[in-house]
Amino acid sequence: MQKNIIVGIDLAGVAKNPTGWALLKNKAIFTSHLYHDEEILKRSTDCRPNIIAVDAPLSLPKKSTMRKADREMHKRGYPVFPPCFPAMEKLTLRAVRMVQEIQRRGLNVIEVHPTSTRKALKMPTKDWKKIHQIFTRIGLEGNLKTRALTDHEIDAVTAALTAHLHLQGKTELMGDEEEGYIVVPTESDWRKLHL
Repeated sequence: MQKNIIVGIDLAGVAKNPTGWALLKNKAIFTSHLYHDEEILKRSTDCRPNIIAVDAPLSLPKKSTMRKADREMHKRGYPVFPPCFPAMEKLTLRAVRMVQEIQRRGLNVIEVHPTSTRKALKMPTKDWKKIHQIFTRIGLEGNLKTRALTDHEIDAVTAALTAHLHLQGKTELMGDEEEGYIVVPTESDWRKLHL
């Protein structure tokens, strides 16, 4: 049976800051920090993943300061920063450029929001140690078993987990085709997850 290869990216706004990167293959997670666009693109596309999940806005709003996806997320209690928020602009523009390149290489990309994923799955949102323990309890292996992951790596693993659930049809889409979607897991309890 063909197993899914999934990449999760917690993209930093600028290259000097670490981008969390995670590869999910079967149940094994491999994580690292990457910095430059070329490095992120190469690592993310060379493994020919089924899907890449990026924690960053992948589109700009057409009219107002918020996309339909951002408004829907807020209504549901998922606290996303809109793409035009001053602190988000650099990140959004970097993400848009990167996604265009990934799509040019024929790969499938989705926008995710790890904090919202954890909220939807009833996990702690910022307690990194507890989140790490939950990841091992649901069956993830690899780097999780050998060292403590940074918050950027944990966000990247969460992004990959969101994509894994998306491929299983266990997610919902916030937004629309015109301005883009944010993929969030269908509300559930992480204890029911089986990888």
